[in-house]
Amino acid sequence: MRCPTMLGLLLAGGVLLGGCGANDLVVKRQSETEARVEHLFQVLGGVEGRLGELAGRLASLEQREAARDAELRALREAGPSQQPRIQADGAAVVPRVELVNPEPAVKPRDGGPPPAYLKAFGLYSANSFAAAIPAFEQFIQESPASEFVPNAWYWIGECHYSSSDIPKALVAFRKVVDGWPRHPKAADALLKIGYSHVAAKRFEDARSAFEHVIRSYPGSPAASKARERMMAADFPAK
Repeated sequence: MRCPTMLGLLLAGGVLLGGCGANDLVVKRQSETEARVEHLFQVLGGVEGRLGELAGRLASLEQREAARDAELRALREAGPSQQPRIQADGAAVVPRVELVNPEPAVKPRDGGPPPAYLKAFGLYSANSFAAAIPAFEQFIQESPASEFVPNAWYWIGECHYSSSDIPKALVAFRKVVDGWPRHPKAADALLKIGYSHVAAKRFEDARSAFEHVIRSYPGSPAASKARERMMAADFPAK
């Protein structure tokens, strides 16, 4: 009579372990997806930067063309005293006509992420986490005002998380949430704080982080993932 009971316990344990493994796989897949999405944004940023540069050049050419047209119109409308003078060597001296309010040239847009950031992100994408961390840190030190600093801290957290260094992962993710709460990476960083607490078996802290995601970033993909994680079979109920 004890055999069925023991078999049931073994099966339940297998399901629980399988659920844990599945959740770890889901987290890994999410990180890989986020990395691919960021790479696409980087590529698009480079294309937009190139388009902005071309637009600036086109605007400059159009401005020069407008100046030449203005010169020709002024010469046609001018009287004899304003016609080109002939120098002693026979060369004509054309009076210069300046535009009063020239159109400002279009400033080229930012060409995308800086090379130092791209180098660090490339190391992360190649799973070279030990090399990516100092590369991101160097980028942050050299370009503290860059708009990609929050992204760098987020990927530092991902590097530590993937290396199972949960305390350092929490520090990096927390920098994003506290320093840039409105940044697109803030919701994901807060979600990863919850995942980090789950990895450390601190389920109440994880629940607090997940609920924070849902409250602060409702409707976001991170909020949906937070709900799914709390509903997983291996996550303790209140």
